Amino acid sequence: MSRFDLTPLYRSAIGFDRLASLMENAASGSSNTGYPPYNIELLSENQYRISMAVAGFAREDLDITSHENTLMVKGHKEQEEPQKNYLYQGIAERGFERRFQLADHVKVTGADMENGLLHIDLVREVPEAAKPRTIAIGKAG
Repeated sequence: MSRFDLTPLYRSAIGFDRLASLMENAASGSSNTGYPPYNIELLSENQYRISMAVAGFAREDLDITSHENTLMVKGHKEQEEPQKNYLYQGIAERGFERRFQLADHVKVTGADMENGLLHIDLVREVPEAAKPRTIAIGKAG
């Protein structure tokens, strides 16, 4: 896949260096394996939920990390039982690492596990300084 040259953008815009890394990550598709399957749900205007199917994983087997604008969910499965002789194995139970790029001002508020689904709740909290405001026009003299 071809790479994008964003050098001209850097001459006239400030703070778009993250845009280049986002485009590279999207173009490479390195972590797009499809496992584990997940949903992203819009709960309200500023609330979201990621639900991941993590059948066979316990709470202790999962790590959730939020750093800057990246949410990373890792699953690691310890091989504590002797190797089983499956006739068919449809439940993968393999380790995984799934990354989500979060928009500015999106924070992780909590996580819970229910019926084999890991739910991660997110909220967008735009600070007052970043919200649009109306400027009153004063009278001259």
